[in-house]
Amino acid sequence: MEVVDVDLGDRSYPIYIGSSLLDRPDLLQSHVKGRRVLVVTNTTVGPLYLDRVVAALTHGGSNISVESVILPDGEKYKEMGTLMKVFDKAIETRMDRRCTFIALGGGVIGDMCGFAAASFLRGVNFIQIPTTLMSQVDSSVGGKTGINHPLGKNLIGAFFQPQCVLVDTDTLSTLPDRELASGIAEVIKYGLIRDAAFFEWQEKNMQALLTRDPSALAYAIKRSCENKAEVVSLDEKESGLRATLNLGHTFGHAIENGIGYGGWLHGEAVAAGTVMAADMSYRLGWIDDTLPKRIVKLLKQAKIPIAPPEEMTVDKFKSIMAVDKKVADGLLRLILLKGPLGNCVFTGDYDRKTLDDTLRAFCHS
Repeated sequence: MEVVDVDLGDRSYPIYIGSSLLDRPDLLQSHVKGRRVLVVTNTTVGPLYLDRVVAALTHGGSNISVESVILPDGEKYKEMGTLMKVFDKAIETRMDRRCTFIALGGGVIGDMCGFAAASFLRGVNFIQIPTTLMSQVDSSVGGKTGINHPLGKNLIGAFFQPQCVLVDTDTLSTLPDRELASGIAEVIKYGLIRDAAFFEWQEKNMQALLTRDPSALAYAIKRSCENKAEVVSLDEKESGLRATLNLGHTFGHAIENGIGYGGWLHGEAVAAGTVMAADMSYRLGWIDDTLPKRIVKLLKQAKIPIAPPEEMTVDKFKSIMAVDKKVADGLLRLILLKGPLGNCVFTGDYDRKTLDDTLRAFCHS
């Protein structure tokens, strides 16, 4: 087992990464506060892993009592109506301030359970058990929680850190290939924005990741978590540095919203968005032409999209991006690549015409 620490002073917590961690009752029980637990999962993950989590929590005659709520699966359910089901269950079963919520699932479950924990009784403990590559390398770490709004993704939420993150790499064995590839888009991001050596490792080891080689996956997860933990510890509330973790996300979130949540997986939209951000960076003269080519080659190898879907027009991109969370004082700020591999900037200081040129290059007008 590997342990990566997220250093946030008295709110620091460990990320445990390894095989068969769901069968380690000591890990889970040691992070549960109080005696009441509510496990939040979905119709896909629940039948696979819920019984094992309950068994770990109650193992050895522990005095922990466990309730669960099983939500529908999919990005389109990351909304207020579904969130209310978590509150309904918590209130019906009389969860108290010392209870612990556990998120068992991918990024949607983690974001919703975390937001529910941040809000219920003004804040109760919670634990992340991410079961997709996307959530293991990204969304479960760093305390971003929330739900979508019809006008924009993740616009309603809170920063709320978990007690721990438990990454059982065995859960990836039941992950569909498309979901695995979607998670790889976030792994590629870390190499591009801050870890050139990691990007180069991916270029050599992409096939191993796609065939689910255990040591390659474990390394990719650990390295991604280390990068994210470092950024979060320096900028928890995203005042500057942490925004760089959103490379490709401004374009990507627009795609997800524009075609309807769940039409594309998050990582698929981010992949196309990353290609667009690289194209814009090249047009600004901030990177040379070899980097966009390397990005496209790697994404193609992983069989992830490298361009937005046809229904995304220039106007549709612009209207959705206008309500992005990174707009400040009416100015859309973007994460763009600048300088050698492993460097980027978060800035609103770019030629607006260049953004138009990139949008026109990828979209119908």
